[in-house]
Amino acid sequence: MNIWGKKSRIVITCAKGIPPFLKEELRLLDYPIHSEGMASVETEGTMDDAMKLNLFIRTGHRVLFFIERLKARDADELYREVSSMSWEELIPEKGYLCVTSTVDNPTIKDSRFANVKCKDAMVDRIKKSRGRRPDSGSERDQAVVHLFWKEEIGSVFVDTSGQPLSRRGYRKIPLKAPMQETLAAGVILATGWKGDRALINPMCGSGTLAIEAALIGLGRPPGLLRSNYGFMHLKGFNESSWREIRRKARAAARDTMDGKIIATDISGEAIQGAKRNAQTAGVERWIDFGICQFGETPVPAGGGIVILNPEYGERMGERETLRGIYKGIGDFFKKRCQGYRGYIFTGNRDLAKQVGLRTQRRIPFFNSNIECRLLEYDLYEGSQKGKHQ
Repeated sequence: MNIWGKKSRIVITCAKGIPPFLKEELRLLDYPIHSEGMASVETEGTMDDAMKLNLFIRTGHRVLFFIERLKARDADELYREVSSMSWEELIPEKGYLCVTSTVDNPTIKDSRFANVKCKDAMVDRIKKSRGRRPDSGSERDQAVVHLFWKEEIGSVFVDTSGQPLSRRGYRKIPLKAPMQETLAAGVILATGWKGDRALINPMCGSGTLAIEAALIGLGRPPGLLRSNYGFMHLKGFNESSWREIRRKARAAARDTMDGKIIATDISGEAIQGAKRNAQTAGVERWIDFGICQFGETPVPAGGGIVILNPEYGERMGERETLRGIYKGIGDFFKKRCQGYRGYIFTGNRDLAKQVGLRTQRRIPFFNSNIECRLLEYDLYEGSQKGKHQ
């Protein structure tokens, strides 16, 4: 099972609502688009391409490299099919293995059972060939194999990412209900911001939107921050190839940005945490942090993007309080942000009506299982007159 140097299908998983932005990322990296799912995009390439995609992709969760197709009606057939594959050539017998799966088969009630059968087939095969078997479990910090099994047809992938790509490595202090890094990147990409104008982020929390914006504005691949990927734990991994991919990525990144990023929050603890996160990400010098009410956030002349991610309000008492906050955001847009494009990311469209401005676009996203919208407002002179959502 020598997968190095050979082209194969590559499936990149993502959150629902993200595929349009993930497709655009792949196009800009000169990869073909073969298909698009509700939460995935398929392309093709070698394992070196998979390594590069792990480094560059901002909005994807996992980079899955296709190994083999199989046919199995039940768990016993699955075991036989998987054990016929030469895993001893790919998985180190002294290593660690995790098996994950997506299963839609009438004989399987719990996908964890499929994981166990698949894992048993692999380690039994390795032990028979090499005399010992790798350790195994649920941790995804070394070799990870993913099984997609629908009815009688299965597809086996190497999960080259291991831990999801949303775990960039910079968010040491997440604070309350942080936005996932990959979602934040998708939201920034949806605004079209490229680092050439100002980006204002009141209510910045742990700083994820501002940090992802800085990485985008500087052209820095987000994967440079990580030191561990699933592909590193496979037999045949070429460390010198990986070093060269990283070297080229660093050389292509910029060290200047024309646009200014301003991130504020009413909480001093939040700003302290956001500064620490930005420092870990290596972008703290491009973000001006400040402690203030969102309506007092500095808005320099010249226009750009102003983006807020207010709370959604899950309880009635919270919603009543938040009605005033959303109305205040509308007032802030009208009075302070003329010449900017305004954005509100929210999972509560009823509260968004309190903004009192006409939306230009309503871009769908999902924050975990919450259906959200990125609402766009053109804040030209007199925009407060169009008061329906």
